[in-house]
Amino acid sequence: MRTTIGYTLESIGYVIGAQGLVSFASQTLFGTEWGWIHKVVDLPSAAYLGILLGGLALVVGGVRTRKAAEHQ
Repeated sequence: MRTTIGYTLESIGYVIGAQGLVSFASQTLFGTEWGWIHKVVDLPSAAYLGILLGGLALVVGGVRTRKAAEHQ
């Protein structure tokens, strides 16, 4: 069960992190909106970095959960 939860958290983290990165880069470098987050909320560029960090935190949490299950 821990392995499944780890993979799930990691997968969700990759999607959220990628959306944060794409949204930040598109807004900062090109002045446009890419990805799907801007369709839900209107955020400043710095908030997209927070979304990226949140995604990375989910990836790290998922990997740790999977590793803990493998060591048991």
